Amino acid sequence: MTDASDSSSDPNAAELIVSLCRQFYALGWVSGTGGGVSVRQDGRIWVAPSGVQKERMAAEDIFALDEEGRVLRGPTRDGLRLSACLPLFLNAYRLRQAGAVIHSHGMHAMLVTLVFGHVFRVTHLEMMKGVTGLGYHDELVVPIIDNTAQECDLADAMADAMRAHPKAHAVLVRRHGVYVWGRDWISAKTHAECYHYLFEAAVRMVALGLDPAAIPASSEGAARRHEVRDETGRSAT
Repeated sequence: MTDASDSSSDPNAAELIVSLCRQFYALGWVSGTGGGVSVRQDGRIWVAPSGVQKERMAAEDIFALDEEGRVLRGPTRDGLRLSACLPLFLNAYRLRQAGAVIHSHGMHAMLVTLVFGHVFRVTHLEMMKGVTGLGYHDELVVPIIDNTAQECDLADAMADAMRAHPKAHAVLVRRHGVYVWGRDWISAKTHAECYHYLFEAAVRMVALGLDPAAIPASSEGAARRHEVRDETGRSAT
């Protein structure tokens, strides 16, 4: 059986980006020409163009670059510009050896940056398990950086945040959105879906007066019972 994450089984990168952008448009992640997707495959980096209706792109509109970000092949359609997100995509490729990066302008990815300070934190939420390296009892942390007038000017702050939080698979941008990556496009898509769920959950929890970073009382009690044991090895009561 072929491993679903095997790059040899991946679809054509340009067609994949077109398909993903249509899906993400339906979710509100890349509406109004915002957001973007990039995939690294077979030694090349493929990037959606900037300032276009992402749901109406064709495979011929996608840029092909080398691993240093130099254009190898441009779109066949005139007037398309290379994504302004490229320096940030390159951060994920260089600092995390990512295979794909998703930039979303999802509503809750923006709203959650107004609720938290410099770091987004949640714990004890089931969808955390969809993020590589995390379990239900862990704490999920995503750094938040401040927005700038030009997308490319975010690159240094994003790189600093990634170095400060080596276990994170995303960086939030205040009043803007989020960059999410994974080892391949499947992992990046899974991470993006889980993060967006958790962003929305946190916003709703705060509106209900709940702290999404707090350990539930029932879990604290269970942990204490687990730690206090009698000499027979059974949990003490």
